[in-house]
This record gives sequence, structure tokens and C-alpha cells, in this order.
Amino acid sequence: MFSKYKKQAAKPAAPAPAPEPAAGANGKPAVSLRRPVQRKAAEAAPMDKERKRKERLNEIKIQLHRELLENLNLAALERAGESELRSEISNISTEILAEKSIVLNREDRQTLNKELYDEVTGLGPLETLLQDETVSDILVNGPHQIFVERSGKLELSDIGFKDEKHLMRIIDKIVSAVGRRVDESNPYVDARLADGSRFNAMVPPIAVDGSLVSIRKFKKDKLGIDDLVQFGAFTEEMAAYLQAAVSTRLNVIVSGGTGSGKTTTLNALSSFIDNAERILTIEDTAELQLQQTHVGRMESRPPNVEGKGEVSPRDCLKNALRMRPDRIIVGETRGEEVIDMLQAMNTGHDGSMTTIHANSARDGISRLENMIAMAGIEMPIKAVRSQIASAVNLIVQASRLQDGSRRMTSITEITGMEGDVISMQEIFRFQRVGLTPDNKIIGHFTATGVRSHFSERFRLWGYDLPPSIYEPTTMEPR
Repeated sequence: MFSKYKKQAAKPAAPAPAPEPAAGANGKPAVSLRRPVQRKAAEAAPMDKERKRKERLNEIKIQLHRELLENLNLAALERAGESELRSEISNISTEILAEKSIVLNREDRQTLNKELYDEVTGLGPLETLLQDETVSDILVNGPHQIFVERSGKLELSDIGFKDEKHLMRIIDKIVSAVGRRVDESNPYVDARLADGSRFNAMVPPIAVDGSLVSIRKFKKDKLGIDDLVQFGAFTEEMAAYLQAAVSTRLNVIVSGGTGSGKTTTLNALSSFIDNAERILTIEDTAELQLQQTHVGRMESRPPNVEGKGEVSPRDCLKNALRMRPDRIIVGETRGEEVIDMLQAMNTGHDGSMTTIHANSARDGISRLENMIAMAGIEMPIKAVRSQIASAVNLIVQASRLQDGSRRMTSITEITGMEGDVISMQEIFRFQRVGLTPDNKIIGHFTATGVRSHFSERFRLWGYDLPPSIYEPTTMEPR
């Protein structure tokens, strides 16, 4: 079906006739007991040489780093400028290399000085990945295996730590900067880097093969609705509908899996909020980048070493209700704070938004029911569903597809209750058609033909969307 997408391979030249195999003792061809060579020695040699070069540089770097810490004036370090510090590190490393009779070429010396600077002022081997704009996630599986995500796809990087102690030193440097600690008694931690990136670590003995680190990089460039439309995340018609929904203060839940673009979608939707409204945001790790003037940001806090001082998202949400908000935006609802979130949506804070982890709009409703049950509140299931149906108006489903692309795969309205079941209607969806030979998704966005349940509300607020926006489309695959 998709033969036109296949690349026509050039016809190979006719192979030379193979020599006849030598006959064995029984007259049959002799069978070689050797395993086929996977890679020629000439090809393997440069790779081994490069690996040994990196290992040698890494050993020299660790050795020089210890001596640098002894020679550098750490008190003066904070007052020194970047160029001054780089020059001082270069001078000290040159002296130490000369003393130890270590000879390096110019390229290796520059690489070594840069890595030493990153060790002293930054996060060591991770610094290069943090500065790489093409990397969105950094995933560390022990000291010798670091994966990165580029364009939605994971790939193994050629960067690593010397050993587990080296990795633990960088982890301690990160968590101590935000007043937290991680060790055997407290083997996992959440933190935020200086640039806003989200950091999570789990250390041995819980992490069996070495410390596990995940860093979700903070995007400096704010992606707006126009950017997401241009990238193919959704269409202009869907954007017009979402603008009407947010501007008329519908309560919105953005649903999706990990890394599906929920926070990015929430950031983009918030651009439709009027600048005169008072917005309060609540997050575990501050990631939202709202562009309005009147924004109050809150961040929850875990308990300290003694198990005290915790400020949960629910505590922040309860307090937010006393701070005269027009809208409340919760970065992610994952626990008992769902009760207070639904109460806020039901008691005059229309236009509130949050995200949840779910695979579809219907699964999102089930997740809300489960979170209410986990909060320990005993309510009849019909009462729970009635509460959800009256609080939530719209569920926007974001998905990361198998080719790494992120799409808004569904926009679904909650229209009320039919008996004990929450009634829903899908307005827009992403229709998959197939795959190209290189595993790219073929599909297009389309309306379902169902007119919005909130059309009259949109009209009264001045957003009279044309009926054609709800007509199914047969647009070219995207």
C-alpha cells in the first residue's frame, strides 16, 4: 500500500563466484568451526583507540580535579569571573601536568580544561548535555550509561562518569544546593536545578546497578499555540476551539503519559487567559511558564531529615482558596489534592486547569475516581461521578506516538450524567492511517461532526465559532 514511500535500492553488482569449499574426510564440504567475524580489525582499532583516549583523559581529569580543589581558593572562587577562573584552572592544570610529566596535545588539553571547569563550577559530565539544546531528557543508569532524548527518541550518549563515587559527588552537589540530601536512609530525592530543570535521583541500595538520575530539561523558549500548530501538534481549528474554551472559563484537564507534552500544552493553553485575572499555580517542581502579570507561584516541599516540615500540594491548594484566585492551575494532580481541586472547580473558581496521567479521556475519569478513593473519602460512586461531571468540562488528551512525535490526540467534552455513567462526547481527534517505511506516523486531525455542548456559552461570551469547525475533514496526512 505504501510502496511509493519506499526508497528504491540500487541493484547490487553481480557477486564474484564463491570458491568451492574444501571437501572433508567423508567427501562432504568441510564446515568451519570459527564464528564469523563481526567487525574487521581495521575498523575496530580506531574505536578502541578513541575509547582508550577517553578513559585516559577521564583518569587524568579526576586526578587533576582533586589537586585543583587543594590549590584553588574556594572562598575567592565565587567572586571570580568566568574568564578569570578558566585562566586560573588552565594555569594550575598546566603546572600539574608538567610536574607529573604528562604530555597532551592541544585538543586534549582544551578538552581537559573545559571538563575541569565543568567539574569545579558545574555538574561534571552532565554539563555538556545540559547545554545541548537538542536534548530534552537526560537519563543516567549508573556511572557508565547515560541516555538522552532527542526529538522524542532515546539514544545512548558517549559521556560517562569515572565510577559511582564520581556520580554520587555530582548528585550531592545538586541536592545540597537546594537544602536536601540523599543517602542510604533517604535514597531518593526530587530537586530543581538552577536553570529550572526537574531533577530526580535514586541511589543504592535501592538502585541496584548504580545511582539512577533523570533530568527533565527546562525549556527556555516558551512554545505558544502558533508554535505547536506549526509543529503539527494540533490544527488551527482545534486552537480556535481551545481559545474559546479557556477564555470562557471552562475547567480543563490535560491528560497524557510521561513525556507526552502535558506541561507544554498547559503552558500554551494558559496564554488564552486574560491578563487581568489573578492566577495561582501549585506544583511539585515549578515548571509552568505563565505569561500573565498577576501570577502567584507555589511549590510543595518534602519533609526534612527528621520527617517534619512537609508542605503537600493539598496544603498549598487549601491555602490558595483563601488567596482570592480567579483561576487555580495545579501542575499535576496525583493524590488526595484531587478533592480540593474538584471543590475549587465547583465553588466559583471556573477556568481552573490541571494535568493527570492517563491514556485516554475515559481513563482520566477513572483516575480521578481512584484518587478520590485513595484519599480515604467514602462516597457512593454515583456521588463521586456527579462531583466530577459537574467540576470538569473538558479533557485534552496529549500523547507521544511511537515515532517520538507529540500530538493532541483527542479533545473530549463532559456533558453530564446518564444514570450512573458520566456522559462524554469527542469533538476532535487525531486519525491514524498507517506508517511510512521509516516508521513515521501517517495520519491527520479531524472533527468528529459533533457540535460542541458549550456552543451557546461560547456565543454569549463573544466566541461564535462557525459550524464548519465541527465538520469532519479529509485533509492530507500529516
